[in-house]
Amino acid sequence: MRSFDERQKGHEAQFAHGQELAFRITARRNRLLGLWAAERLGLPAGEETEAYAKSVVAADFQAPGDDDVIEKVRGDLAAKGLDVTVEQVRAELARAAAQARGQLAER
Repeated sequence: MRSFDERQKGHEAQFAHGQELAFRITARRNRLLGLWAAERLGLPAGEETEAYAKSVVAADFQAPGDDDVIEKVRGDLAAKGLDVTVEQVRAELARAAAQARGQLAER
């Protein structure tokens, strides 16, 4: 019975680690998307860019899925007069996800 309990704890720890890693990848991905959008918005490097990137990360907590983040970025770019499609933002989000995975794998 002890072996079963140890295996179960091991599986639970592995699951928890996987969930934490997925959360960190998503947060980093959203931050990278925010930095990309901030550059297109013409925000000066530094505090304003970081604040915008954080607002993109926070937007992900509004609803499940990626649509809230995509709509925030697309809406902000459109409000600035930049013509960006949902597909373009999704493509950048995918690129940012790959970059985030790579950055976290290096650790």
